[in-house]
Amino acid sequence: MNSSTRFTYRKTTHSLLFLILFSVFFASCIPNRKVIYLQNEANNPSLEPGNKIPYQTVKYALQFNDIVDVQVITNEEIIRNGFNITKTEGTPNLGMQQGQGGGDVYYMTGYTVDEDGMIELPLLGKVNVGNLTLDEAKEEIRNRLRDYIKSDFYVRVKLGGIRYSAIGEFKSPGKYVVLQDRMTIFEAIANAGDLTTIARRDKLLLIRQYPDGSQVYEVNLNDRALLNSEFYFIRPNDQLYVEPLKVRELGAGENAAQTLTLLISLFTFAALMLNLTNNN
Repeated sequence: MNSSTRFTYRKTTHSLLFLILFSVFFASCIPNRKVIYLQNEANNPSLEPGNKIPYQTVKYALQFNDIVDVQVITNEEIIRNGFNITKTEGTPNLGMQQGQGGGDVYYMTGYTVDEDGMIELPLLGKVNVGNLTLDEAKEEIRNRLRDYIKSDFYVRVKLGGIRYSAIGEFKSPGKYVVLQDRMTIFEAIANAGDLTTIARRDKLLLIRQYPDGSQVYEVNLNDRALLNSEFYFIRPNDQLYVEPLKVRELGAGENAAQTLTLLISLFTFAALMLNLTNNN
């Protein structure tokens, strides 16, 4: 190999190595706009101080596989025991502890809605609560109980917690039961340990269950408009799936330390290659 050819070869090698290092460096950087929640996108009106973003609240209708907690108490029992109608007397915090630990306290004590929208209650037998709101289900049970209880009584019907699944780029993916009546999508994400750095926040897939099937929606967590959408509050049996960014496919670092380690390795490799080309 003559000197002219060797010079051209070295120049081409240097350019190629520089291009590879340049590409990897910028591919491994995740800009802030991809990881910051609730940004004011260009199409959003500016939010003045003191202004509020209205919610889109929709009353939830009971459906197959929901679990409801039904409790009935007569006036005599209220006078004797007060307003405490918790089933786990003596351990009032038991339900919350089991719910936070991933268990399902209402699975054994609640009533599951079957495929026909029915729950089976003592005395009443099967009661149709499918597609009814909690208030409507309470009224239906109250009307049926009037044939058995002649004195005044009180009926309480509550969802046995919100069940949802978090899969993909969550720090703690899994299936969760939260003993609340209402839960935002950010509370659900926080409960699963937040998203990883390389999670694709602009395209969370929300799989929502309906009586006649499932529907998949794309949710942009980066956009502040989410606060005014129907997906801000999750529903029972929702499934949340988050894909990784392209940085994972490239194998680049997830954070500054990993990126620095990767670049040092690449620079070491580049120096070795340059040394070999110089020796030749």
